[in-house]
Amino acid sequence: MSDRFGDHSSGLTAPATDVLAITPDDGTDLASIPRALNVATGGIVRVTTLDGTVASVHVSAGIAFPLRCRRVWATGTSATGIAGLI
Repeated sequence: MSDRFGDHSSGLTAPATDVLAITPDDGTDLASIPRALNVATGGIVRVTTLDGTVASVHVSAGIAFPLRCRRVWATGTSATGIAGLI
């Protein structure tokens, strides 16, 4: 299959090229830093941002929420079916 854009750099405004299933965990950082989060069931997602801030954000189901985070916490997270868009 040909990728017409394969030789272009992929910036933060470009579409995601992979999806990372995220299991919230209070003690483990994500294997890759996503460019956005997506959830199957909306709710609160507690995260540690790329810069180290711990915060809780509401993420609606089916919407790409542009947030770069290094951890998704189990404690304080009510959203389910969390995916990271890479």
